[in-house]
Amino acid sequence: MKIRKAKISDLNEIMNMYNSCVAGMMKNGIDQWDETYPNIEVITKDITAQTYYIIEIDGEIIGGINIDKLQDKTYLDINWEDKSNSFLVVHRLAVKEEFWNNKIGKYLMIFTEKLVIENGLNSIRLDTYSGNPKAMNFYRKLGYEELGTIDLKPNKDKYHCFEKIIK
Repeated sequence: MKIRKAKISDLNEIMNMYNSCVAGMMKNGIDQWDETYPNIEVITKDITAQTYYIIEIDGEIIGGINIDKLQDKTYLDINWEDKSNSFLVVHRLAVKEEFWNNKIGKYLMIFTEKLVIENGLNSIRLDTYSGNPKAMNFYRKLGYEELGTIDLKPNKDKYHCFEKIIK
């Protein structure tokens, strides 16, 4: 298993990975994402910014994550424990459906924690959809604290904001 920064040449395979993930979510009654998001424009911006990472097995892209310092303006309504503004934000974590339950997401989150340490930062922030109990439990099991909810997208339920202090 290898984690590396994505390249534009990976884009089609990344989008296939998202299509697999979204299809699996829909089969499980999770309407967090659909055919309009995540989309090729968003992922292209992530790759161009050099903040998008993929995880591969034998050259096959099986998961991806965007890790940056950009938070939605609604995050300002959350009483974050880390007041230093020294954090990374996780966006668009996804794994191909056939690799669910293989700890791929956990590997990507451990990688994120290492980035926080390497960059001398203090914490990780993220949000996840209230209609995705599997993701909410995943972050709780990894030691993330739920700190509140935000309205991130019209016509969607609330999103829960999570934070983990890394020391």
